[in-house]
Amino acid sequence: MKSQTNGKLRAARPPLKVLLASPRGFCAGVERAIRTVELALQKFGAPVYVRHEIVHNRHVVERLERMGAIFIEELSEAPENAPVIFSAHGVPKSVAEEARRRKLNALDAICPLVSKVHVEAARHHRAGRQILLVGHAGHPEVEGTMGQLPQGAVVLVQTIADVEAFTPRDAEKLAFITQTTLSVDDTADIVATLRRRFPHIAGPHKEDICYATANRQDAMKAVAPRADVVLVIGAPNSSNSRRLVEVALRAGARQAFLVQRAAEIDWRALEGVKIVALSAGASAPEILVEEVLDALAQRFEIAVEEVTVAREDMEFNVPRALAPA
Repeated sequence: MKSQTNGKLRAARPPLKVLLASPRGFCAGVERAIRTVELALQKFGAPVYVRHEIVHNRHVVERLERMGAIFIEELSEAPENAPVIFSAHGVPKSVAEEARRRKLNALDAICPLVSKVHVEAARHHRAGRQILLVGHAGHPEVEGTMGQLPQGAVVLVQTIADVEAFTPRDAEKLAFITQTTLSVDDTADIVATLRRRFPHIAGPHKEDICYATANRQDAMKAVAPRADVVLVIGAPNSSNSRRLVEVALRAGARQAFLVQRAAEIDWRALEGVKIVALSAGASAPEILVEEVLDALAQRFEIAVEEVTVAREDMEFNVPRALAPA
């Protein structure tokens, strides 16, 4: 009798197709950063101090806190000689200098693709070029990149209007770099405006947006036009996750929502919905995707279709001080 009742309940659930975007979730830079904290805890024991969130995801941060990581906003919160890890987003040079001055055992979990942008900025500065950084004000990656050079050496531009209003010191000595987690399409428009206004501007051979950001946005473009509702798993302060929501709406999704985990889903928005697309930002673990799928399965008879646009096999080495002997 009980199994018959359960069968009736299952049959009563409305059907729902779930388009599972791939690639999604963790990228190589995020995996490296998390592994850096885990290995530091193994090597030095708890506590290990981490300046800012290692990546923008509360689930990840809280798990590392349970393991013994202490997240701080300023280096002054860490005692002398303590192991301190810099987040995947990178830090200004002044922070690294303060760590040396205070004799902190600093480990840098910066994503190598962000490091590449720092190297580009230094190269342009040595060449006497004024640098424009395409990015979002207040983002840790932007603060870290601008902090690689003397104040005023880098000018932040966030929109086409910013580019149109910009007056260079010397139009013949300009360069641009970009934040790695931006919208591919928005950045292309801004870069096109830069090149139109300043034909001699120097820039990367390929825009600095990282492979993972681009792949996740391409996957979103593949699923969003087919979906009634798009769910993106990610933190509100995660730039790449927020861009996925924007890409979804631009690609044709009727509605798109950013949720940190299943508990944040507004189930009223899914009433009468036939197709949901699901993705996750580069700092969201796969366990949260599984959690959302389980929550959907409790309310719907789901059929999952994975839509893959690229295969990723990128790996980044952890800091040398933590590498196996």
